[in-house]
Amino acid sequence: MTTILLLLGLFLLGLRLTGVQSIGVCYGLNGNNLPSKQDVINLYKRNGIQRMRIYGPDPEVLNALKGTNIELLVDVPNESIQDVATNPSAAANWVQNNIKKYSPAVKFRYISVGNEVPVGSAVARYVGPAMEKIQKTIASAGLQNQIKVSTSILTGLVTNSYPPSHGSFSNEAKPFIKPIINFLVQNNAPLLVNVYPYFSYIGSRNTIPLDYALFTSQKTVVQDGKLGYQNLFDAMLDGHYSALEKEGGSKVNIVVSETGWPSDGNPPAASSANAGTYYKNVIRHVMSGKGTPKKPGGGIETYLFAMFDENQKRGEETEKHFGLFYPNQQPKYGISFK
Repeated sequence: MTTILLLLGLFLLGLRLTGVQSIGVCYGLNGNNLPSKQDVINLYKRNGIQRMRIYGPDPEVLNALKGTNIELLVDVPNESIQDVATNPSAAANWVQNNIKKYSPAVKFRYISVGNEVPVGSAVARYVGPAMEKIQKTIASAGLQNQIKVSTSILTGLVTNSYPPSHGSFSNEAKPFIKPIINFLVQNNAPLLVNVYPYFSYIGSRNTIPLDYALFTSQKTVVQDGKLGYQNLFDAMLDGHYSALEKEGGSKVNIVVSETGWPSDGNPPAASSANAGTYYKNVIRHVMSGKGTPKKPGGGIETYLFAMFDENQKRGEETEKHFGLFYPNQQPKYGISFK
């Protein structure tokens, strides 16, 4: 009996380590027809979605999350970064008002200091210092083991990513990213990366097969030494792991802080059929415990973008069509998150 219990315990531990239930969904608010925030939290619960990303500390959302056990990735919005970095009391106030006020009733998992901050922007120089300030405040509250501080980057910071082993941060990005990597190593925190095979595909349709972007290729498409790649998602992730290694970040893990595929706005690539295929396959892949060719044998913590179509999103028309649910809370695809 003792042996059976031991084996069961090891099996359950293995499930946890390989990333079962590692799916989260990003909750954006750029729509004038979205459900109430309490209804949205209830929708997460009904569908077994156990992790959420929000792009700023919305009090109504945070109150609705109390007692739900949904783990939260919350952003310090880009427009707040400079103040957090330079105002002596701003970081402490931000953590007090948006984290400590709600913890432990809300299960905070990560704080992302900014989202896709352009490396050439005026705010870029403040990201690292703001991360340091937030980290110091989190540590003083005794929350440093529960909440990890990072930033969310776009994949454009990495160049030469074909094949993935050649991945490196661009010369323009290095002054921005190197202090951040050092911070992540020091604090045992992951790098958050927004990974979109869709955008890579539409930018290189002549060289990237659609089945490679949608996880439906039945053969190796890219051979990188001994490593073979059947999907673009893994290749993009491993390109970032290679870039991290070149800058002293070989121990830094990656969390996919956004990934998705639009259902409309740019046919034929953006279609309900392609989007449904992508979401179903990416969920299956990241929860399989297989990892990537370069980092095998682990779940890939991933946040799908996004919970709803958002009719007030700016940019290309496709930006309004990444939702997993319609604003009336009906699912767009037959997806299981469990």
